[in-house]
Amino acid sequence: MTLAPPSRRFEYVTDGLEIYRRSFATIREETDLSGLPADLHGVATRVVHAAGDVGVVEDLAAHPDVVRDARTALLSGAPILTDSQMLASGVTRRRLPADNEVVCTLREPEVPGLALAWGTTRAAAAVSLWADRLEGAVVAVGNAPTALFHLLELLLDGGPRPAAVVGMPVGFIGSAESKVALAEHELPGGGQVPWVVVHGRRGGSAMAAAALNAIADEDELA
Repeated sequence: MTLAPPSRRFEYVTDGLEIYRRSFATIREETDLSGLPADLHGVATRVVHAAGDVGVVEDLAAHPDVVRDARTALLSGAPILTDSQMLASGVTRRRLPADNEVVCTLREPEVPGLALAWGTTRAAAAVSLWADRLEGAVVAVGNAPTALFHLLELLLDGGPRPAAVVGMPVGFIGSAESKVALAEHELPGGGQVPWVVVHGRRGGSAMAAAALNAIADEDELA
């Protein structure tokens, strides 16, 4: 079968590289990054691109060490732990500096039973299956606020400490509150796990993956 393109009826840019170039030129022109530290500019730019909204920068907040600590962890080979397959799929493997493992445990067979027994969501229950990988890992939550709350509860119980957390769950119930909880958390021995969030209801796997991809690629942070 010989394929032919449809008749062109609309005027639009068809060159992928040109779309990419113009997209980021528009972001640089329209986005005010002056209120963010320099090492967060790459993350902010990528999150704006994923959201299609320059206003998201106003809700972006981060611990001062998050980019450095997450990048260092990835360089050392730390895994990335995610709350959804969509987020895991959004991580650009060629950006990873050490061929890092990207893990989502949501589909593990024991998850439904744990969720039922504990009276919680599957996303939250799946977080407990990170235990043997959590120490020093980079965590990204882009879907379920319950997963972020569950992670914080594990930390407050003295569980393994990840290197950094990208906390960008989306939704109307618990999303904003889970990000506040992350930003305000204190570990039992003092201090915080470095974090980056988009405060409020906005978030999602695409935005969380965009932040991860920016952190993973040193050129994005220049």
